[in-house]
Amino acid sequence: MSQHLLLPFVILAISPIPGALQDSALSPTEEEHEDLDCGRPEPSTRIMGGSEAQPGSWPWQVSLHQRGGHICGGSLIAPSWVLSAAHCFVTNGTLEPATEWSVLLGVHSQDGPLDSAHARAVAAILVPDNYSSVELGADLALLRLASPARLGPAVRPICLPRASHRFAHGTACWATGWGDIQEADPLPLPWALQEVELRLLGEAACQCLYSRPGPFNLTFQLLPGMLCAGYPEGRRDTCQGDSGGPLVCEEGGQWFQAGITSFGFGCGRRNRPGVFTAVAPYEAWIREQVMGSEPGPAFPTQSWEPQPGPWEPTDENCTIALPECGKAPRPGTWPWEARVMVPGSRPCHGALVSESWVLAPASCFLDPINSDLLPRDLDNWRVLLPSRPRAELVARFVPHENASWDDTSDLALLQLQTPVNLSTASRPVCLPHPEHYFLPRSRCRLARWGRGEPEPGPSTLLEAELLGGWWCHCLYGRQGESVPPPGDPPHALCPAYQEEEEAGRCWNYSHWSLLCQEEGTWFLAGISDFSSGCLRPRAFYPLQTHGPWISHVTRGAYLEDQLTWDWGPEGEETETQACPPHTEHGACGLRPEPAVMGILWPWLAEVHVAGNQVCTGILVAPGWVVAATHCVLRPGFTTVPYIEVYLGRAGASPLPQGHQVTSAPPLLCQTEGGSWVLMGMAVRGSRELFAAIGPEEAWIAQTVGEAHFLPPNGYPHWPPEGSDLCPPDLARASGSPQAALLLLLLLLPLIQG
Repeated sequence: MSQHLLLPFVILAISPIPGALQDSALSPTEEEHEDLDCGRPEPSTRIMGGSEAQPGSWPWQVSLHQRGGHICGGSLIAPSWVLSAAHCFVTNGTLEPATEWSVLLGVHSQDGPLDSAHARAVAAILVPDNYSSVELGADLALLRLASPARLGPAVRPICLPRASHRFAHGTACWATGWGDIQEADPLPLPWALQEVELRLLGEAACQCLYSRPGPFNLTFQLLPGMLCAGYPEGRRDTCQGDSGGPLVCEEGGQWFQAGITSFGFGCGRRNRPGVFTAVAPYEAWIREQVMGSEPGPAFPTQSWEPQPGPWEPTDENCTIALPECGKAPRPGTWPWEARVMVPGSRPCHGALVSESWVLAPASCFLDPINSDLLPRDLDNWRVLLPSRPRAELVARFVPHENASWDDTSDLALLQLQTPVNLSTASRPVCLPHPEHYFLPRSRCRLARWGRGEPEPGPSTLLEAELLGGWWCHCLYGRQGESVPPPGDPPHALCPAYQEEEEAGRCWNYSHWSLLCQEEGTWFLAGISDFSSGCLRPRAFYPLQTHGPWISHVTRGAYLEDQLTWDWGPEGEETETQACPPHTEHGACGLRPEPAVMGILWPWLAEVHVAGNQVCTGILVAPGWVVAATHCVLRPGFTTVPYIEVYLGRAGASPLPQGHQVTSAPPLLCQTEGGSWVLMGMAVRGSRELFAAIGPEEAWIAQTVGEAHFLPPNGYPHWPPEGSDLCPPDLARASGSPQAALLLLLLLLPLIQG
């Protein structure tokens, strides 16, 4: 179970609205003793769907502070006792000292005046003996206060359910806390208490949802003593910082604490409801710990039988919520395609990411001279969406804070004045979470982005296949640099595609976005390809790192979990790897594994000689190809014939009729670092003897200048006995003299490729 996805919890809600506090303090003589009145807050109005709570509406909610700051939530169950989660207080198996903690009662806004609130020191912290980690259950704790709380309208205990108590599946309950309002998105000032309505899910329905692979292919086994609450479609949930807080349900005019916020896989993710510690099974343990306290917690008898709710399935099956984003009728017809029209400028292409927000390059709108100067004429901006009868007005423009100096952050969000009613014609694209891993060989498409040129042909041609992360990273990264493993945002995404050859040109200044598909759902995976000239393949800036920023600004963009997990052999994608030697044009000798879209060896060239001969050449620098002399120069001829060189298609396209390859393949060997090295070119009439490249280093280096030779300690390693990769006897074989057998071809700009 991946710890960075397993979040001990909080609350997902809308931005808070400041509210006044009520004075709640009562004298000790007004405290109730014998029959403790529990679960009865002062009458108040509640806001549905995740929002700021009304002051005093949850009088049992407490804030647990350590070193002066809020850490977890809890609930007052008796004047001297607070119920919370064990994981708040246990670090690496050790219970933290009670003296480090304090309890704040009667508080609403943690940044506002605390007139009605009061604090209590913690005298003792008790956790079950069998607690070890949140995913193994028993995640509850009891805190004994150093002195009793002052009860009053803003400070009252919650009722606890008896062990026999049953909450109906589908019951609408409430969770409260001061936690993050989204993943990695802290509650903003004034830090007012948040509330969210959640539905109780039955054990079968919850287990069904968690049996389907989710983030990082994880499943989870629900254990006795756990309780699920939430929605299959997600978007409402507890989150980081709400841990220990109560999940309460109303019955017969009284509120009972059904659960304690424990953990979850992210916050508000689809098919991943929050997991709570069920309180009822721990009645005996709670009674045993508080024995002798007067008054103790109240365990009222349930006065009615719960009726089956509408959410519990009749069998073990359940309804899996499908993504609400990323559905397109066919590739190239993108319902999230947005064109931003600014007076005096060409249209800027972006993507709809929620009902109210469009994502586009910030460079379309920022002044290139004074990039800190934000546009002020938003009234004249228009956004065109597919099949919409009218243009949408723009209400707000939010550039990324690094947009003016970091190409990887060239992003801006535009808020529409009126939210779009989503349909098949207008639908947002899915966005990846930071840990999203786009698998090698993912089927992708290129789509317009920014002010790029029109497509060179039908959009169906803009098909691509994603190359492996190691190969892509090392092509553009630094020598010896570690490759980000799956789960860490990549530095680049490299798709392989053929259109530039078919168009006969290089798209030097075109801008594209990269859309990749998983189980029929499209994700915006990458943006704004690198300014790498004609170096192939193109590399795109990954969008994973920007998911939290987009989510923070929009509070509604569709960040979606990874849907495809076919990683191949165990561990193949997770081993730590480093990049091989580099040239100024990127890593040399890297071959995509597995071979992608017909590209077996990306340095192979077809050398077409006047007549009907086709030789094999090797690209050794951006402007140079090495070939066998005997293939190009014919006996008795002193002039060089007409030659055309085709790059990037060797073996992928059929040869013209009557043409045939006349030279045997070159000898290529692989180093321990993964690079492939050209060791020799076949001599005339042989597939076993090769003209060695090494002795001609000085001649090649003087002629080409940009060719890259490995140092002696970087030369290929010879594999174990029985391997057919560059056996020593074959690699040492060579003809003579060497220079007479090798030919260097200078490529002119008009040569295709």
